[in-house]
Amino acid sequence: MVTVVGIRFKKSGKIYYFNPNELDIKAGDSVIVETVRGIEFGNCVIGPKQISEEEVVTPLKNVIRKATEEDIEKNVNNREKQAEAFKICLEKIQKHDLPMKLIDVEYTFDNNKIIFYFTADGRVDFRELVKDLAAIFRTRIELRQIGVRDEAKMIGGLGPCGRPMCCSSFLGDFAPVSIKMAKEQNLSLNPTKISGICGRLMCCLNYEQNTYEDIRKRLPMVESIVETPYGRGEVVDNSVVKESVKVKLKTEEGEDIIKEIAIKDITLISGKYEYTEQIKEEDIKLETDDGDEDALHELLKED
Repeated sequence: MVTVVGIRFKKSGKIYYFNPNELDIKAGDSVIVETVRGIEFGNCVIGPKQISEEEVVTPLKNVIRKATEEDIEKNVNNREKQAEAFKICLEKIQKHDLPMKLIDVEYTFDNNKIIFYFTADGRVDFRELVKDLAAIFRTRIELRQIGVRDEAKMIGGLGPCGRPMCCSSFLGDFAPVSIKMAKEQNLSLNPTKISGICGRLMCCLNYEQNTYEDIRKRLPMVESIVETPYGRGEVVDNSVVKESVKVKLKTEEGEDIIKEIAIKDITLISGKYEYTEQIKEEDIKLETDDGDEDALHELLKED
């Protein structure tokens, strides 16, 4: 077992493990750490804990020290300089008429490098831009192209639900999301209904997927024959959300009646469970209000 602390460098950014180096570090402390990019300022979000060596990404870097007042002030100054660097880079992009959109600027804590994040439809020849920026800032310059999901995470905003976007408020990593999830959750397959601000499938489709899969493994398909507390009958409808089925039963007088019964109270006699019929992504048909094929392709594009 190895003792580590979890450090985050950006709000809702990925958490990285570091060796606390016998320092008294608690969650909420600001620290200075050694990274592959150099010396960085971060915040401890997970206090000291023991994890197995298999969970450690080697080599495990050290926490150098708890941040001093001078370190905190320097970090604030770096953030102020980032705003000025953003303006300068924007002017140079316009000067060179480059087909790119500047998203964010980041100084490393030791000022040995400035990273400019941008989006673009394809490859961009920014060699002249780098020369201009290096001449102005007199330090190493890195231009990093990012995808639309990372752009949304950096900029932030409100999602279709009206709440701050998950990626910019608490999600550390992007989890894979597929159109199959929307189909299994009986959502509208219209791209405008299931896409986020970034234009990709909403991250929240992943939140309840395991629950839907578990329920569908116990949910009889329509036309299945089931045993119920009221006798044997045929499933005519089912609901994942309610965890119930509607069963057609016969009364003693021979009349058909429909009863809604919880799946925990029925036994499958013949037929299949919902999840035995796997949904194939290639068989899913998307639809738009105006038949916009570009919207369909954009929704399923990978960054």
